Amino acid sequence: MSQGRLAAPKPGPTPLPTLAALPTLTDQSFYAHTAVPHGTLEQVRYTNLAGKEKRLHVYLPPGYAASKDTRYPVLYLNHGGGEDDARWSSPTGGCAPDILDNLIAAGKAKPMIIVMPNTGGLASFTPPEPGKDDLCTQEYLKDIIPLIDSRYRTQVSREGRTIAGLSMGGFVVTNTGLTHLETFAELYIFSSGYIGENQKLAEERFSAILTDPKINEKLRVPLYMGQGETDIALNNGQHFMSLLFKNHIRAFWVLSTGGHEWGNWRRYLWQTAQLMFPASS
Repeated sequence: MSQGRLAAPKPGPTPLPTLAALPTLTDQSFYAHTAVPHGTLEQVRYTNLAGKEKRLHVYLPPGYAASKDTRYPVLYLNHGGGEDDARWSSPTGGCAPDILDNLIAAGKAKPMIIVMPNTGGLASFTPPEPGKDDLCTQEYLKDIIPLIDSRYRTQVSREGRTIAGLSMGGFVVTNTGLTHLETFAELYIFSSGYIGENQKLAEERFSAILTDPKINEKLRVPLYMGQGETDIALNNGQHFMSLLFKNHIRAFWVLSTGGHEWGNWRRYLWQTAQLMFPASS
């Protein structure tokens, strides 16, 4: 075959990171409360534009209070269905503060702010129509992000924001993050994927985004999807991943032991936090 008919894909905008091997499903050491510098956890209450009183949890990394001139990148981390903003930081849930404390102390993750909002009643299982933001996206763009950027020392740029979520929160990643790559530069999906007719809608409604010739330049890290081999969302997630591959989109696919459970979601956070906010090449 002549070389003129071959076109090698271009590299991404930052050096391709290496995925750390996941801890075992029963390993508790990576989220143990150890003798390392600890960040702080705050509860923040606000009134959204619809006039509803809301709450979110915010993790501030070790040294935030003392580093008066430092601005930090922000991970927006979304919970699953039937849960709320407290679950990702709970010691019986995601253990996010201890995971990040341990990684930062080991030099394996960048110090970052983690914002854990309550998207119950807002997150949609249906892909949005092109150009139409769902209620969750509206709250993010009009309420949550402006609140965080005004209250904390954030890096106010798309390169300084990433979004991740489990199960229902995975739809927040796609419905909000994928449709607003001018706002978020990295997308991480844990145990999620559109169901039934929404699979076809995703292909139709995300068509312009997925076929954008510059999408791989916009994703600073390949889109990540992690799921367990007995996960109830496995087949749906594989369908969405096939849609990404069909459109030649850079993506990490991680298949782990276990199912739709915190034992996996903690591991995925541990793995992906080490990828987030890469330096430009």
